[in-house]
Amino acid sequence: MVQPDRLAASLTEEGRYQLLIEAVTDCAIYMLGPTGIVTSWNPGAQRFKGYAPAEIIGQHFSRFYTEEDQKTGLPARALEIAEREGKFENEGWRVRKDGTRFWAYVVIDPIRRSSDEVIGFAKITRDLTERREAQQKLDKTREALLHSQKMDAIGQLTGGIAHDFNNLLMVVIGSLELMRKRLPDDPKLMALHKNAVQGAQRGATITKRMLAFARRQSLRREAVDIAQLVHGMTDLLERSLGPSVHIETRFPLLIERALVDANQLEMAVLNLTVNARDAMPAGGRIVIATREESIAAGDASGLKPGRYICLAVRDPGTGMDEETLKRATEPFFTTKGVGKGTGLGLSMVHGVAEQSGGRFTLQSRTGEGTTAEIWLPVAGTQAHALDQIQRSAVGDAVVDHGSLVVLAVDDDALVLTNTIAMLDDLGHTGLPASSGQEALDILRRGDLVDVVITDQVMPRMTGLQLAEAIQKALPGLPVILATGYAEMEPGVEARWPKILKPFTEAELAEQLARIVPETRKSRLLLNFRTGKI
Repeated sequence: MVQPDRLAASLTEEGRYQLLIEAVTDCAIYMLGPTGIVTSWNPGAQRFKGYAPAEIIGQHFSRFYTEEDQKTGLPARALEIAEREGKFENEGWRVRKDGTRFWAYVVIDPIRRSSDEVIGFAKITRDLTERREAQQKLDKTREALLHSQKMDAIGQLTGGIAHDFNNLLMVVIGSLELMRKRLPDDPKLMALHKNAVQGAQRGATITKRMLAFARRQSLRREAVDIAQLVHGMTDLLERSLGPSVHIETRFPLLIERALVDANQLEMAVLNLTVNARDAMPAGGRIVIATREESIAAGDASGLKPGRYICLAVRDPGTGMDEETLKRATEPFFTTKGVGKGTGLGLSMVHGVAEQSGGRFTLQSRTGEGTTAEIWLPVAGTQAHALDQIQRSAVGDAVVDHGSLVVLAVDDDALVLTNTIAMLDDLGHTGLPASSGQEALDILRRGDLVDVVITDQVMPRMTGLQLAEAIQKALPGLPVILATGYAEMEPGVEARWPKILKPFTEAELAEQLARIVPETRKSRLLLNFRTGKI
């Protein structure tokens, strides 16, 4: 038997080279003639290209290239570059024997005689398909993370601006409401007043959409039959979209209800259908459809495992290019002309879906239309629990309580002044406090108070913290949390009702009527006398 070292010594240089080539199985290493004819074939080439040596030797290497690359002359150009520059190197799609494609890294080196004449080419090909797919997944994950961080940052900024804007609108709308009762009956003044109110109300609508995008609006989630909701919007949609647009609905006969705020979902459907109409200048058909899907753990969508209702709105309109699609849900981004859109429609839909525990997706191509999908969790026992919370928050309405003493708490002096003015106009007595600590000091000194209405977002002590402190000391004292911001945990309304900013005088009166018990003063007197505060 010949020993390995003796075998190696007995081989010629050509034999050792051939042995090396035959041992390589993770690369295709083969020779080409001057015109590109395959003259050798190693096991690595056979392994991932699929051809046996007898099938490919004598054939032109261009058969490994895609039809598109063959049409552009890439194989011939690769040999020309290798001969001219000493090497050709690139990555691209190549074709296996069975017709499937793989992503290849290719190097072609010219083989020359001593006279510098090219007598052939050495070609090395590596299959990088798995590595490329892994890199693409990593890139997509990184892109999704960056997009999420970007949207979160924009959401925080938008939510903060909307909160401050809500306070300003609270002052403007409330003051205009009080002024209306004192203005003389002058048609010109009334027209100007009406115009101012409409402008303020439009501003309130914008802040609601901003808060929706920031996922900080207050939602009343309940079990909603989406088919019934859309059919109930038929008249509204027909008036909004015009005669050139036709709505087609495709709903299964039986489908679960979705857990969502019905009013917000109506706004979302309206926004999506209006956008679809605008993408069809000559008119057309909009399809609204639903389906039920189950999402497993680890799904690429990022949704939690469970059952979901997907509400889709499709149009065959102009569609969006890739750059527009990426930015479509950003607040204030719009492709419409000046004065024709706020850029908050899709961002509002995105926020409602996210805040409802679902997601919003867009698929679109230029000239091929758009499909917008709102994914919402299926309603079940969770919906029943939420409904019980909301019912308990409302309680039994009391028709008339007479004059009340209301402690109003807000760190914004303008809002506080406006709230006190509303209370006075309603015939109540308003006690102002600019912080949670000041409110507690007022209660400790023994002033009779029937109800507390407090802003939620305040420095040092939030409205919720103030309400909890009051509950411990005076469990019978009603507290209303005033906010335009859904920053409180689910279930808070089971203990303390909310009033949404900017609220009107009528809304304030209604909320006071709902929550103040008949036995308010006797209960408070008992607490003060026993020193509980």
